Amino acid sequence: MIKKIALTFGALALPLVSFAQQLGNLETLVQSIGRIVNLIIPILFAVALLGFFYGLVKYIFGADEDKAGAKKTMIYGVIALFVMASVWGLVRFIGTAVGVDQGSAPPVGPLIPR
Repeated sequence: MIKKIALTFGALALPLVSFAQQLGNLETLVQSIGRIVNLIIPILFAVALLGFFYGLVKYIFGADEDKAGAKKTMIYGVIALFVMASVWGLVRFIGTAVGVDQGSAPPVGPLIPR
C-alpha cells in the first residue's frame, strides 16, 4: 500500500523535477505561507499569555471551588507558552546550524536572544 502511494507521488513529481525552472508559482506559494505563519505566531503567543492571565484573575477573584479550574488554566497557559517558545527556538537553532537563511523574523517574538 505504501509502495503504491510512494510510486504514485513519485510519478506525479517527475514533471516538477524535469521542469524545475518553472517552479516560480510554488516558490511564491511557499513564501506566502511563510508570511502568514509569521503573522500568526505573535497572535498565538498573545492568546497563550491571555489564557494564563485569565486563569490568574479567576484564581485571585474566584471562590474556593473555582480555584482548581483556574490553576489548570494557568498551567495550560504556561505549558503553551513554553512549548511555543521551545519549538520556535529549536527551529531557529536548527536553521542556523544547517545554514538556512532566516532573515525575516516574526514582527514580535518571544524574549529569546539571537
